[in-house]
Amino acid sequence: MGVLPMPNLKLSNFISPSRQQPVIPITFKTPNVNTSLSPLSTCIALPNNNFLRKQQVLAVSTSSLSANSNDRSELEALIFDCDGVILESEYIHRNAYNAAFAFFNVCCPTSSNLVVWDEEFYDQLQNQIGGGKPKMRWYFNKNGWPSSTILKNPPSNDSEKSMLIDTIQDWKTEKYKEIIRSGEIKPRPGVLQLMDEGRASGVKLAVCSAATKSSVVLCLESLLGLERFQQLDCFLAGDDVQTKKPAPTIYLEAAKRLGVSVKNCLVIEDSVIGLQAAVGAGMACVISYTSSTKDQDFASAKAIYPDMGNVHLEDVKALLQDTVIAS
Repeated sequence: MGVLPMPNLKLSNFISPSRQQPVIPITFKTPNVNTSLSPLSTCIALPNNNFLRKQQVLAVSTSSLSANSNDRSELEALIFDCDGVILESEYIHRNAYNAAFAFFNVCCPTSSNLVVWDEEFYDQLQNQIGGGKPKMRWYFNKNGWPSSTILKNPPSNDSEKSMLIDTIQDWKTEKYKEIIRSGEIKPRPGVLQLMDEGRASGVKLAVCSAATKSSVVLCLESLLGLERFQQLDCFLAGDDVQTKKPAPTIYLEAAKRLGVSVKNCLVIEDSVIGLQAAVGAGMACVISYTSSTKDQDFASAKAIYPDMGNVHLEDVKALLQDTVIAS
């Protein structure tokens, strides 16, 4: 096992002096690194493997950083999105919207047919605009405000436009709840396990969703169970904030209510909109992607998973701790 010198450097903004290129963070499991060093030590023992022999390595043990807590991020709160993370729900939302459009005979002036959002279009729409009402407002602004059974004529002012959208959204929400109440929808893999591990370890738990509060409450009670839902340390929905994702408002408010620093929060999201909101709030974020978000650009995520089925609390804690930097 070789021993490399370790100058007194921070973990951020390393540049390889020989190649002037950014270094690559690599997280090692504890058994792979000798961590029994004094905090004042200037060297660290690394495994003698082929990869590390070929690399220039700058390493800092977390014990050497403990003197200054500002250099470390301890996981204090796990924050979950709802739609796409706790349940794969976008197809349910789409079907509920289409049912609402049919019920109110919603037709835009660009077409004599009922408004129908097909799967390909809705995947694009929901990955660009957060929240149901903003989605409809964008769509009607683009395609013309529709005729319907809600108003005698298409809306001509802001008040009528808001009434149209509110009415459709309320009906859609009730349809969505009906589908959830059927009991056919199950939580995505690993979510309940990760919540339970967090709760047992004293990590605070929150859910932040852009969806309507009543529909999110129903989802959480049905999928988490009443006990887990009531044990959440914070729960925020789209109704609770002025600006929706990708604005960071909802995550900043969550940190405030939880009483924790944003650097000690880790967010689990499924889409680039949610990722932008989390990163904009200064929080680390991991992605649990769905079939409709898998091709998005998640470059700023800490990690990317197809689901949380094989992810445990210690795995997400490691994303904020114990980093070895290699170039």
